[in-house]
Amino acid sequence: MAVMTIEWRADTVRMIDQRLLPAREVIRTYRDYRGVARAIRTMVIRGAPAIGVAAAMGVALGIRGTAGAKARKRFEVVARALKATRPTAVNLAWAVDRMGRALDDSIALDAAGLFRRMRAEAIAIYREDLAANRALGRFGAELIGDPATVLTHCNAGALATAGYGTALGVVRAARDAGKRVQVFADETRPFLQGSRLTAWELHKDRIPVTVIADNMAATVLSQNKIDCVVVGTDRTAANGDVANKIGTYPLAVMARRHGVPFYVAAPLSSIDLDCPDGAAIPIEERSGRELTEYGGKQIAPKGVSTFNPAFDITPAELVTAIITERGIAYPPYTESLRALKSGR
Repeated sequence: MAVMTIEWRADTVRMIDQRLLPAREVIRTYRDYRGVARAIRTMVIRGAPAIGVAAAMGVALGIRGTAGAKARKRFEVVARALKATRPTAVNLAWAVDRMGRALDDSIALDAAGLFRRMRAEAIAIYREDLAANRALGRFGAELIGDPATVLTHCNAGALATAGYGTALGVVRAARDAGKRVQVFADETRPFLQGSRLTAWELHKDRIPVTVIADNMAATVLSQNKIDCVVVGTDRTAANGDVANKIGTYPLAVMARRHGVPFYVAAPLSSIDLDCPDGAAIPIEERSGRELTEYGGKQIAPKGVSTFNPAFDITPAELVTAIITERGIAYPPYTESLRALKSGR
């Protein structure tokens, strides 16, 4: 399926507005970094790899028309604004920092030359993400049986990346290898990325998908309907602790209880070796309105207290394997993840 999650076109950044899916497919166009930052913060675009690509493109837009010391000063402003949008996903900071290194390497260029260089770096990050997703998918497909039913949470598909997907990339690669695969998709409260986005992608791709409420996962696991769980990640610590969409941790607990493998699809850009464990991962807390309202309608009493962390931490001990574009990591993750990141 060709999903235009994000693209650079005519020196603008275009992305599908994921808040409106599946009812409407609307493309937004951004001409400056402030618009890109707002799109990330308000979840026009979401998913760790996708917002990393968006941030890189936002940096390129932000330094346009500057050179030398002025470009470096502008970069600091742009970088702070983009990094502040969503703190949990390490891909965002990774992409911004990479753009900063590209700027430093090209600081002697004039404004036009520097913009071309930064644009090229942002597009390279986009293309590398696509390639990484496909490579990760091929490795992950080896873990999928035939036939197989996969349970997933949130959306780690084409919409969460430059295209193809991480967790759904594994599903797509298994299907492309001729395996008979179907998916159970948790709806993923409160933003409904599973029912709105994962189901939309898979249905368009003609991969059988069944949507379930989050609190039905234990039931389908207990009924031996699931062969494995595959999820994405917004940041994986050096020890293998995984930050992913809220609800992932209990899913891992239930998978362990019922003897079902729990796999994490993690591009190397989402693995943070500088973060020792899950306790060091910042967890974004979003507006309580995501819990008390839906579609602009009140669904909880006005003024009620809310707690809305966007992510939770799954301990490494519950993770069967971590799938990357360089291969599959198994415990102990402190060794296997470092080896994969270094290319050994």
